[in-house]
Amino acid sequence: MTVPSTDAIDELGDVEPAAPNADAKRRLARAVVAGCDEILDLSHRIHANPETAFEETKASAWIADALRGHGFTVEHPVGSLATAVRGTRQGGRGGERPRVAILAEYDALPGLGHGCGHNTMAASGLGAAIALAALADELPGEIVFLGTPAEERGSGKQIMIDDGLFAGVDAALLFHPCDRSHVQSFPLASEDVEVVFHGLQAHASADPWRGKNALDAMILLFTSVGLWRQQLRPDARVHGIIQEGGTAANIIPERTKAWFMLRSADQAYYGEMADRFRDLVDAAARATATTADVTFSGGAKTMKPNPTLEGRWVENAAAYGIADQGPDPNSGSTDMANVSWVCPTIHPELSIAPEGTPGHSIRFRAAAATSTADRTTVLAAILVAQTAWDLYADPDLLAAAWREFNAT
Repeated sequence: MTVPSTDAIDELGDVEPAAPNADAKRRLARAVVAGCDEILDLSHRIHANPETAFEETKASAWIADALRGHGFTVEHPVGSLATAVRGTRQGGRGGERPRVAILAEYDALPGLGHGCGHNTMAASGLGAAIALAALADELPGEIVFLGTPAEERGSGKQIMIDDGLFAGVDAALLFHPCDRSHVQSFPLASEDVEVVFHGLQAHASADPWRGKNALDAMILLFTSVGLWRQQLRPDARVHGIIQEGGTAANIIPERTKAWFMLRSADQAYYGEMADRFRDLVDAAARATATTADVTFSGGAKTMKPNPTLEGRWVENAAAYGIADQGPDPNSGSTDMANVSWVCPTIHPELSIAPEGTPGHSIRFRAAAATSTADRTTVLAAILVAQTAWDLYADPDLLAAAWREFNAT
């Protein structure tokens, strides 16, 4: 479908941007507004067609096609991920540097769809790329667009880092929707953990003593985790679901499977948590005479802040009436934090819903397809493009960002 422009969106093209580079920033804003039908159509199509981690075939193809339409050289797939996208466009002023990366996410949550609003992230990333492409003749270096799969599970960005797709990137920018507006975030270190207990089937009534109950092991593990939480630091989290619990009530379960996530605001403490979790799994297996397989995957790190980039975002956002509300007290995890250890990075958030609307919920999923979310998507595209322009236009700004990066 085509989403029509509204007055609330059109007026974003008339705002006086923050200095420096106000003239270019005004033209970037107008380029985003001019492309808002295409940008918002993408947002709504992705929202209506949710695809989970590593399965984002439609979304990635739509994004790749749109980038080609705006003069980008596109690789899709790229690296080892079938749903990753890389688009590049040379600046008209020549040279290989700087390379500022505009990122996009587009995976959905299992059983919930876009309850994290990644449809708006894909669309805003495309919008920023469209705007920069419109002024590419005035830019040095190269515009880089990276479509990054599997943020909700699997840490697709880390896979792309390992594939070398962030090599030579001078800065990375990515907007995220929220119930409040702020640039600083302190995501928790996190990993997915798959736990499988193996037991032995037997008749649950006739001869249960011949069995080894894998479900008992899983229940013991969940009980142990529940007791452990009392001693965890306040900023640490352990949570999980049972994905397989057996096949019938009258059969001793020989296999159970669960998906856990471990999180901590402190990278070193996270390592202690991972060791303790393994001990809990081993104890549950020993208590039930079962065996266990434990697989860690999809690691996300803590965030490396960059005050130089954060300050530039705050100034650009303030011109559009966005007051920074300070760091979000409620922290999840993101593989964008992994990128922050590769190059100067920001992951600012803008509100698409009333404060207090929980993320990863039906309410937030609904909010991600509203006119409020549409306007925020367009605004995010403008601010990402403007912040990128500041980096292209001012080598000293980029150098300051790298000094901060190297100092921490």
